[in-house]
Amino acid sequence: MQGLDKEKINKIIMEASKGSRFYENELKKDQQVNKRIEKMLKLKSKITEQQILKAQLQMDKLAMELDQNRDLSCTIVHIDMDAFYAAVEMRDNPELRDKPIAVGSLSMLSTSNYHARRYGVRAAMPGFIAKKLCPHLTIVPLNFKKYKEVSKQIREILAEYDPQFMPMGLDEAYLNITEYLEEQNHCYKRKDLSTSKFGLNGKQNTVTSDESNLSEDMHSCSPVLFDSGTLIDKQTIQPSLLLEEQRCQESSVQLKSLILETSAEKVVNEIRLRIEQKTGLTASAGIAPNMMLAKMCSDKNKPNGQYRIPPERDAVMDFIKKLAIRKVPGIGKVTEKMLKALEIETCTELYQQRALISLLFSEISCHNFLEISLGLGSTHLERDGERKSMSTERTFNEINASEQYKLCQELCSDLAQDLKKEGLKARTVTLKLKNVDFEINGCKSIGFFN
Repeated sequence: MQGLDKEKINKIIMEASKGSRFYENELKKDQQVNKRIEKMLKLKSKITEQQILKAQLQMDKLAMELDQNRDLSCTIVHIDMDAFYAAVEMRDNPELRDKPIAVGSLSMLSTSNYHARRYGVRAAMPGFIAKKLCPHLTIVPLNFKKYKEVSKQIREILAEYDPQFMPMGLDEAYLNITEYLEEQNHCYKRKDLSTSKFGLNGKQNTVTSDESNLSEDMHSCSPVLFDSGTLIDKQTIQPSLLLEEQRCQESSVQLKSLILETSAEKVVNEIRLRIEQKTGLTASAGIAPNMMLAKMCSDKNKPNGQYRIPPERDAVMDFIKKLAIRKVPGIGKVTEKMLKALEIETCTELYQQRALISLLFSEISCHNFLEISLGLGSTHLERDGERKSMSTERTFNEINASEQYKLCQELCSDLAQDLKKEGLKARTVTLKLKNVDFEINGCKSIGFFN
């Protein structure tokens, strides 16, 4: 954070929100969590040493079974666009590039750029509070039509590496590039990255060992999120490739295809490079043996970076053991607060307290916590199985009845198009409303819809 520490940020948020509906809702949720913690600690005080020993044996047995079935055979990638909505707006309006901006409204923000995040401005924060944190913040209204068009361009690239990739909203996706890497090892050639079209420096028919950065023109189209690092490292191009280029030039034969090094890092670099070349936006990525780890890795070197955990048990456990529980996907601030009440703040402590957890949490939760502490996660992307649901939602200011119906029609149309693209039909349609008091009400479902 620039000029503001966490304590000061929290103080400003408290002062700005006090008395507001947002504040009252946060206070109510906090009270509910405190009651749950109080109930949990009472239960903990009644647990005997014998119960702990018995639970320890059961959890050790389960941990051994999970570890024995550990799957390290897949290469899962999590692609996460950097401050996506804000980056699109900065790309289209260069005047915004060096300013702290957020996308949304005074009621609620969807995202913010990295300049704004230095002041504590973040997604899911009311805009009026963000203005208190950063008085010179520029709030840009949402433009979903534009974001969807850019997202479509990104998805076209991702589909070339994994046709069954799993999108997560407009700005994230999981890929399983295991098969792609195997194909690359059989000298699969990327025709669309042919040096007859462009070199890695953006110049036609040029390949050099030290020109691994994007050209100045290519960098200038990228929104300034922070000082840009290079997208490709100095060792991206193989010496054998340079020799082949020289031979082709000597024999007056144009090199028509570029065979990229087939390591996961190089392939993901290539994906990120192509996304930036096509959209002018940067992406971060995580590479790991499962989805949970890949998601956490993509956050490791943000923005415009990537991180990989090798497919080895020791490497996985080294990454997990010092990790704060709040960094784990699926562990939100409520679960974090409950675990902290048990003096559990890291994944190592989560494993050490596995017996106690099994006596205080549900079977599903305790199984999930154990998997997390062992660095285990799914390797099966959702598209490989039956998709259970699909949804769309909007945050908006106060509107009249006519505008409400119009918005509802737009949401239905968007969702229908998404279903059509996936070749799916809905069995149940649900309308969920959250009012200005942050209460969910008016939830209605149609039993069968076709």
